This record gives sequence, structure tokens and C-alpha cells, in this order.
Amino acid sequence: MAREITADEKQLAADMLARGRRAMERIAHYTQEDVDRVARAIGWATANEKTFTRLAHMGVDESGLGDREGRPAKRFKIIGVLRDALRGKSVGVIEELPEKGIVKYAKPAGVIASLIPTTNPALTPPVTAIYALKCKNAVIFSPHPRAKKTTNEMVSIMRRQLEKIGAPADLLQCVESPSIPLTNELMSICDLTMATGGAPMVRAAYSSGKPAYGVGAGNSTIVIDETADIEQAAQNTRTSKLSDFGSGCSADGNMLIDAKIYDAMLEALRAEGGYLCSEEEKRKLKGALWDDEGARKIDTVAVPAARIAEAAGFAVPESTRFLIVRQDKIGKEHFFSKEKLSVTLAVYKYETFDQALEMVRQIYEVGGKGHSCGIYSHSDENIDRLARVAPVSRMMVRQPQSKANAGSFTNGMPMTSSLGCGIWGGNITNENISLKHYMNVTWVSRPIPEDRPSDEELFGEFYNTETM
Repeated sequence: MAREITADEKQLAADMLARGRRAMERIAHYTQEDVDRVARAIGWATANEKTFTRLAHMGVDESGLGDREGRPAKRFKIIGVLRDALRGKSVGVIEELPEKGIVKYAKPAGVIASLIPTTNPALTPPVTAIYALKCKNAVIFSPHPRAKKTTNEMVSIMRRQLEKIGAPADLLQCVESPSIPLTNELMSICDLTMATGGAPMVRAAYSSGKPAYGVGAGNSTIVIDETADIEQAAQNTRTSKLSDFGSGCSADGNMLIDAKIYDAMLEALRAEGGYLCSEEEKRKLKGALWDDEGARKIDTVAVPAARIAEAAGFAVPESTRFLIVRQDKIGKEHFFSKEKLSVTLAVYKYETFDQALEMVRQIYEVGGKGHSCGIYSHSDENIDRLARVAPVSRMMVRQPQSKANAGSFTNGMPMTSSLGCGIWGGNITNENISLKHYMNVTWVSRPIPEDRPSDEELFGEFYNTETM
């Protein structure tokens, strides 16, 4: 049972909120050019290669999760977020629709509580800060206890940059000693919560009594049809699967392969460093990843393949980058059809595309509904058919999921570190959380010529027919 919040924690939350509100008052007069300058300053302070590499390494070392060598590459996300933010309006008039007599004005959302996941303590704070400051908000960051030093260090860097350009440092604050009661208090008193993390965190955000943007669990499922470029699909799978050792919710989890190319695809995956587990190794691997109730074991989350194999009690070749298991059953009792949070990939064989679509439906009944899926295909018909039935908010075509879902420089998805999963995933939005989610908007409506269709036009064939 969670403990009650202490008086000191309650006072701390109130003080941080008050400081955030005062800081917002000091920038209330900022123009669009002013907030763009602030966004650029924060972007440079956090996304320069030297700083982000140091903080990325610090986050892995502190939490024990993730790929120390690969995580610094995530700095591209800050650069992309800055690109998107600078292209949007966030002060004064942001949109005009003359034909409808509508003019939209942006206003700040307020003081935002930002919950930081243990896997992205260096990335999520600047992403949130750029979007929030662009809209003249303040942010209070609540770190995961396992990565609190990294989060606090990143926020300290941003605070110093704000002071350097003459903006109030208290626009960005960070809790030094996080706790569940303190985080709950912040969510209940702040104007908006950005909850990026696990399901318990998101549920708490939605029950705080204040507006919240949450994310849903992933279980990305990829369809490989007979028209796929097998080499491209294998390379992208390796890229996605190895990103931060599969810790991201977008990491490929399940691959459904057309029977006609199944063997060739497995060989291509093996050429990219995949190790195909035997049935006995698969049984051992299951025990290393989950307990008897299906709960994920933390010691095999986001670690190299060799370490997972060692924990499972078998050895893999030195060249092994990720683990592959053959799977034919789907269901909550079949754990490999769940989200794996590791460099483990379950592969399925299908005979017809109709069967593949049914397998997709079944997998998302197990978990990950609302998040994402992907397809490697050059058949527009198959791409369309999957898009029409997949219960997901985003679908990547011939792209590495972990590098594409949250935006990339080669697709049009908004850059973010938070992915809404819609009603499927228990979220209020299915969009990539971006600039527009950080502002209030006032719609100003002026009169226009009457826009009222005739009854005949509206009711069509039913007009003037007999009614009950």
C-alpha cells in the first residue's frame, strides 16, 4: 500500500507550482520570435553532440538499462522536435479560416507536470521543454527514481541556458528526490500532465483529476508479404530491434512472414545477427523473460542478447545481436506474443494475407492495441487492407519501427518522445504528442453567409418518405 504524502513533500509541490507560475508571468509578453529563440537555445544546449552523449551515457550507467553505445544517436529526436516546433505558430493568431469566419489564438496550457521514463532521462526532458516553452508554459519534471540524477542534470543544463539568455530558470524545474506520493500531488495541482512511461504511471495521471496526455503499451507487429524486399526488411528489423536493446515501446516484437518467403526471411535475419533459438532454448528463454504469471523480469529488460541467453542458461555465438523464436500460438498464456522489451523477436508463418490480418487482430488482443504496426510490402492493396483493420494509431511502411514511429527525417510523422494510443490504448489522443498538445486555443468566430443546405439535399432519398 502506497504511503501518504508528507507535509514537506506537499509544501515542495506547492512551492514549485508557485515558482512555475511566477516564471510564466515573466514571459507572458514574449513574442513568437522570443519563444522561438528560447526553443533554439534549449535545443542547442541539449542536442549538441558532446552534451547529449555525456547525458545519454549517464542515463544508461545510472539505470542499468539500454545501449550505452547506441543511445547518443537519439539526439536526432531533439533536432527533429526543434524543426517541427519552429515551423509551428504558438503565440497570438495561429490559424485563419476566412471561409468559415474563424481565427484561432494560442494561449499557454499552464504549469505542466512531466513524468520521465527510466529509459529516456536525457531525451524526454528537452523534447518536452522545447514544445512547452514554445507555448510559454512552465514544466516541473518528475524523474523515475532509477534515473533521477540524469534527469536532474539535464534539467540543470536547460536552467543554466535559460538564465544565459535572460529567461527565468524556474520555467523548468526538477524534483530531486522523487516519490509516488509527490508525483501524484504534482499531477493533481499542475494544469496538465505529460505521462511518458509504464501503465501504472499513465493510470495515475488519468486519475489525478487534471488533464493528462498518456501513452499506451507497445507490441509492434510487422507483416512481411511476398512482395517485400527481404534484405531491406531484415536490415530495418535489426536496426529497430537493437535500438536501445529493444527497450522502446516501438521495437519490433512480432513478425508475420508469408510462407513463400519464410525461410529466406529467416536466413536474412540470421545474416543481420539474429540467433534462431531451438525449442529447448526457447523454453529456457521464456523463464528468463517472464515469471510464471507472465510479469516481465526486470533483469533481462534492455540488455544485450548474450546477457539474456546467459540468464536463460544457454550460450549464443559472439556475433549474435538479437534472438529469434519460432511461434505459432497467440494468446495471453503464450508469452512470446506479448511485448518483450528486449532484443527478442517472435516470428510467425502465414499462408494467406487473410490469415495474416487475423493474426494481427489476435496479437493486439493480447497487448499493444492502439500503438503501432508495420508492413514490408510493395502491394498497395495489402498495405491498404492492413491499414483498414489494424487496431493501431500508426503504421509504418517499409521503415524501422523504433526509428520511424515517433517521427524521422524521412517520414512525415510529428517528432516526439510520447506516442498517444487513442481509445484503443486508453489514451485521449492517438497522435504523436507535439506542439499543438501544449497549448490552449481560443476560436474567434465572425458571421459568414448562411451555410444551410436544403432539406432535400440533407435527407436525400429519405426526404418526404413515410416515417414511423
